[in-house]
Amino acid sequence: MTGVLAGPDDVPGAVLLDVRWALGRTDGHERYLAGHLPGAVYVDLDTELAAPPSAAGRHPLPGLADLQAAARRWGIWSGSRVVVYDDGPGTAAARAWWLLRWGRHVDVSILDGGLAGWAGPLETGEVVPQHGDVVLSPGGMPVLTADQAAALPGDGAVLLDARAPERFRGEVEPVDPVAGHVPGAVNLPATDLLADGRFRTDLADHLASLGIGGSPVGVHCGSGVTAAHEVAALASVGVEAALWPGSWSEWVADPSRPVATGP
Repeated sequence: MTGVLAGPDDVPGAVLLDVRWALGRTDGHERYLAGHLPGAVYVDLDTELAAPPSAAGRHPLPGLADLQAAARRWGIWSGSRVVVYDDGPGTAAARAWWLLRWGRHVDVSILDGGLAGWAGPLETGEVVPQHGDVVLSPGGMPVLTADQAAALPGDGAVLLDARAPERFRGEVEPVDPVAGHVPGAVNLPATDLLADGRFRTDLADHLASLGIGGSPVGVHCGSGVTAAHEVAALASVGVEAALWPGSWSEWVADPSRPVATGP
């Protein structure tokens, strides 16, 4: 998959989406209003890039009609080039990247380094664009169910868990009701794929050293947000990975599912 990352030269003429979100914070819109890339439209991850929390996880995929309506509100047209960013390495922005590509709008990329790496001018206040006409259809990115994800290790594939190591090991769990991980999953923290707020320049070699890329790959995290960032990182070096949107929050919603702890 080409065109995952965008640089400053890709910003002019693109529809810019500001996905300012972080776990445990609710001030994304306020930070956007205080300063954003010129022309950027604010995107609310919790309400526009996810359906309400349910047994399917804390951030289930939004309905296709809802996603399309939101994309049109953001000013996306059928031929639009879209660049998404947040104020960090792209962890939240990648959710918009993944969803639009899942909806088969393929000209979408993540601003490398995000707002923190942007050296250009900023503007304040709200941007309300003219509604676009984009038409989305599902299936542009591979998706896993909980059962499919859990079966990957037994099928000779790999199921990556993008959460922090201490959450994977079950030592702490600040969000979900049960600590631990899916049996057979392999911990590859999303932070391990970054250097100075950008994807590592040696990412392909790093993944190869871990044996990732030669067999089918699935990725999950706590609720499918950070996992989308890991899918993007893998895609940037030519490794296609399927996303399990419900992730750990869906897994532990069913008390009959097994839980592993430790490394």
